[in-house]
Amino acid sequence: MATSASSPSVISSNHRQNLHNVFVYGSLLADDVVRALLNRVPQNSPAILDNFKRFSIKGRVYPAILPVENTKVTGRVLLDITDSEIEILDIFEDEEYERSSVDVSLIDTSNKVRSYTYVWVYKNDPNLYGEWNFEMLRLGVVKETQEWEQLHKNDFLKMTSGFVEELGGPGSKPRVATYESFYQNAKD
Repeated sequence: MATSASSPSVISSNHRQNLHNVFVYGSLLADDVVRALLNRVPQNSPAILDNFKRFSIKGRVYPAILPVENTKVTGRVLLDITDSEIEILDIFEDEEYERSSVDVSLIDTSNKVRSYTYVWVYKNDPNLYGEWNFEMLRLGVVKETQEWEQLHKNDFLKMTSGFVEELGGPGSKPRVATYESFYQNAKD
């Protein structure tokens, strides 16, 4: 069996790649959005992030989290995220979020795992309000979040796919600019 000279370096390079966990709590709870960004849906587990609260953001179809004592956010942990996938997520979350390292509890096992998550950078943002809950959205319990699945998911997915197509190309825009441009064009 013939092997190329570059095979060992490719294999060892892949083995050196760091793997990370990422706690997601908003639009990245939708497998279609994750697949559009990462070209796969990683293994994942339902999880809880203690001492944070998820908020709706006026004028946005995605939520924010901020540290708030005695509260919790339910989401999921994406497992075995590569360094290059972290870079994509960093670019996607743009300047509105800061990647932070947190401990989350896996719902299935109650084990704590260290994960990254993206925390809203505007701590005193007057545009934050109420709750944003994806699971209640799926159950149709909260009208506001139910709208995300029914009214916003397909457009958000189109915006995300457009963002990924432009990523790294000439004239590519940050995600916030892509989002604002997409939704402005959708209104026109």
